[in-house]
Amino acid sequence: MKKILNYLPLVPLTLTACSQKPAQEEVKRPNILFIMTDDHTTQAISAYGSEFANTPNIDRIAHEGARFDNCFVTNALSGPSRACILTGKFGHINGFTDNSQVFDGSQKTFPKLLRENGYQTAIIGKWHLISEPQGFDFYSILTGQHEQGDYYDPDFLENGKDIVEKGYATDIITDKALTYLKEQRDKNKPFAMMVHHKAPHRNWMAAERHLGYYNDVTFPEPFNLFDDYATRSKAPKEQDCNIANTLTDYWDLKLATEEELASNDFPDKRFQGVYNRMPESTKKRWNEVYAERIHKFRNTKMTEKELVREKFQSYMRDYMSTTLAVDEGIGKLLDYLEETGELDNTLIIYTSDQGFFLGEHGFFDKRFMYEECQRMPLVMRYPKLIKAGTKAEAFAMNVDFAPTFLDLAGVEKQDDIQGTSLLPIFQNEGKAPEGWRDAVYYHYFEYPAEHSVKRHYGVRTDRYKLIHFYNDINEWEMYDLENDPHEMNNIYGKADVKEIQNHLKVRLDELRVQYNDTIQ
Repeated sequence: MKKILNYLPLVPLTLTACSQKPAQEEVKRPNILFIMTDDHTTQAISAYGSEFANTPNIDRIAHEGARFDNCFVTNALSGPSRACILTGKFGHINGFTDNSQVFDGSQKTFPKLLRENGYQTAIIGKWHLISEPQGFDFYSILTGQHEQGDYYDPDFLENGKDIVEKGYATDIITDKALTYLKEQRDKNKPFAMMVHHKAPHRNWMAAERHLGYYNDVTFPEPFNLFDDYATRSKAPKEQDCNIANTLTDYWDLKLATEEELASNDFPDKRFQGVYNRMPESTKKRWNEVYAERIHKFRNTKMTEKELVREKFQSYMRDYMSTTLAVDEGIGKLLDYLEETGELDNTLIIYTSDQGFFLGEHGFFDKRFMYEECQRMPLVMRYPKLIKAGTKAEAFAMNVDFAPTFLDLAGVEKQDDIQGTSLLPIFQNEGKAPEGWRDAVYYHYFEYPAEHSVKRHYGVRTDRYKLIHFYNDINEWEMYDLENDPHEMNNIYGKADVKEIQNHLKVRLDELRVQYNDTIQ
């Protein structure tokens, strides 16, 4: 690997076309601030067109930089997505295909490579890879709740030491990131910091100041909230991630009074446990906010459809409330970088580990290769390279993040990295450069398991999507995304698309060979 100094004589080759500086002038290597949430979908970000989201700071990154409209996850599940991001490799190569596994931390990751080449590296917040982080000068990761962490008074593992922090998880993670930037890093080196929020992961518990924020809002229902999956395979019919039947009264809908939660006989010990982590002031506010909901569910006679609609509204109010502290925290980080003069020399990335269903097809959660969860939010700001207001149309995947960071830092990409640097996209004003990928590949492995989403793999092109559900079934789905963007009409096996279908199967086989995926 080539040796990289703290200051490069030139920006990396892929950046020179956008640089206005003389060739002989030394250019300081950029910092990298990678902010990621858990389950924050594009439908809940106003920069992506959401009419009910309140995300001004995420929007700022997009407006002052680039918004990717075609960034896709390779496996819509938390741990596997994180492993792909760290390694630049698909799960079947990095060894982490589902959440039951332990990440092999001995393999090369982009933080290790950056650290070996002069960067200060840190990760703060959600890790969810079970093994202890490697390649970081500093880490402080959430533990407990099977490594999801808690929203209130969460447990952390900080540089090998178990600690409990008082407060709300999103605020604590933001404060830890600011403390690291202000006090704990070597300011003579560029930094690469990963800030990973738990929010808005299930069970969607907001900060005290945001409890009830959306209680007076009626969210628009997706037109397919009551989807009957008439043309689809068994997979969407046999899942367990639907609003009608999967959301629980206590853990998800919070339908428990103060008195019930204080009882030794309360049946949901997990929910009782997270409630008891709250300070008394938060409990008081919580009980005030949820009293009206509890009364409505218990005292209103509702039809089956009315009950689903009420569950949807409750789910959305909780989910959206947890996003507010995230955006506020991002604003604090942007403000600090601006105050210290480091904002424009920092590549700032905001993303989530995958997308999420907000009632589409009657679902919450993710896992499926459907648009709502396969698509990831991705916005980037770095004015030395990225023109403000760029709308990136080229296909991107989460395995592309690692090689992008390495490319920007002038560090050689490892031969086994399967992703591709995204920097050439910015030289082409967001459009796909010549020879860029024309399709993305997806593979979901975790079945049988929570939510009962069947194993499947598939290919997505600019217009079509082909999915093969396998393991306990052998069924296909195919969608024309131009005429059916919501994936309601499975056209697999139709005579008039036979030629396109055969082409997609060939393309799928080619991608499986390209990415060395033989699992089926």
